[in-house]
Amino acid sequence: MKATEGTTYRMLQTNLGRVSSRLEELRIQGATGTKLNKPSDDPSAIRPVLTTRTQLMHTDRYIETMGVTSDTMETTDGHLSHVENIMQRIKEITINAINGAMSQEDLDTFADEVANMKAELLDAANAQVDGKYIFSGYSETTKPFVENTGYTAAGYVQGDSSTWPYFYAGDPNPTELEITPGERLETNLTGNDLFMGINNSDMQTNGPSPPAIYASDAGRIDLFSVLTRTEEALRAGNIDDPAGPGGGLEAKLTDQELAANQSRRLRSQLGNRATRVETATLHQENVRIDLQQILSRYQDADAIETFNDIIKQETAYKAALNITAKVSEISILNYL
Repeated sequence: MKATEGTTYRMLQTNLGRVSSRLEELRIQGATGTKLNKPSDDPSAIRPVLTTRTQLMHTDRYIETMGVTSDTMETTDGHLSHVENIMQRIKEITINAINGAMSQEDLDTFADEVANMKAELLDAANAQVDGKYIFSGYSETTKPFVENTGYTAAGYVQGDSSTWPYFYAGDPNPTELEITPGERLETNLTGNDLFMGINNSDMQTNGPSPPAIYASDAGRIDLFSVLTRTEEALRAGNIDDPAGPGGGLEAKLTDQELAANQSRRLRSQLGNRATRVETATLHQENVRIDLQQILSRYQDADAIETFNDIIKQETAYKAALNITAKVSEISILNYL
C-alpha cells in the first residue's frame, strides 16, 4: 500500500506537533520547577497532591494562630511581672511602716505611693493587645474592671464582692486555642481568677459581679482590696488594730502575701501553657516540612533531568524540522 503525499504530510505534521508539544511541556516544567502543571500530567498524583495541599493549609493556620497567641501570652506575662513588682513594693512599704518610727506625714507619703500603684494595677488589669482586653475572657471588647462608685471603707466586707472597690465586668470563660487536632488549651487568664481570687466555675454559674455576690476562694484574695485597705490603714496610721481603718497594717502583711502567691501561681500556669504552645508550634513546623517533602516528590521537577530532556527534545525537534523541510522539497518535477 502506497502512502500518498497528503498522508505523508499529515504524518509529518502530527509528529512535528507532538515533538513541539512535548518540548513546550518541558520548557514549562523548567520555568515553573514543577512537573505537575495540569491533571493530565499525572492523574494518579492528583489526589495525594490535593490532600497534601489541604493539610498544608491547615498546618499553616495552626502555626499562624499559635504565633499570634504566643505574642499575646508574652505580653500578658509582662503585665503579670508588673503585678508581682507592685505586690512586692506594697509589702516593702508595709514592713517599713510597721517597723519604722514614722510620722503621719511619712505614712501619708507611703499612702500616696500605694494609691499610684493601685492605679497601675488597674491599668494592668485593663490591659489591651490589638484593641482586645487580655483579662476579659471571651468578652475581649468589654473593659474587665470598673470602679465601684458605692465603695466605702466602713462598708467593706471581705466575703462580699459587692462591697469591694472594683467590679469585674468581663467573662469568666478563658479563651481556648486548638493547638493540634482534638487538643485545646486555655491561653489566657480571666480577671476574676487572677485579680479577685474568684474561680471561673462559680462565676460561670452565677454571672459576673455585680449583681452576684462572691467571696475569694480559700487562700486567695482580691488584689484591689488589698491595696485599697493598705492605703486606708496608712492614712489612718493604723498599725495593729484589726478592727480599725484598713484592718491594720500588720494584718495586711498576710493578705499581701496571699495576693503575691496568687499572682505567682497563675503566672506559672500561664508560663506552662506558653511552653506547650511553643512545643506545638515546633511540632507543626516539622509537620509542614514533612508535607512539603511529600508534595515535592509528586509535583517538583528535577532541574538537571528537565534541562537534559529539553536539550534532547530540542535536538529531536530540529531533526524533525529538517526532515519535514526535505520531504517538502520532493516534487514530481524531480522525476521528469
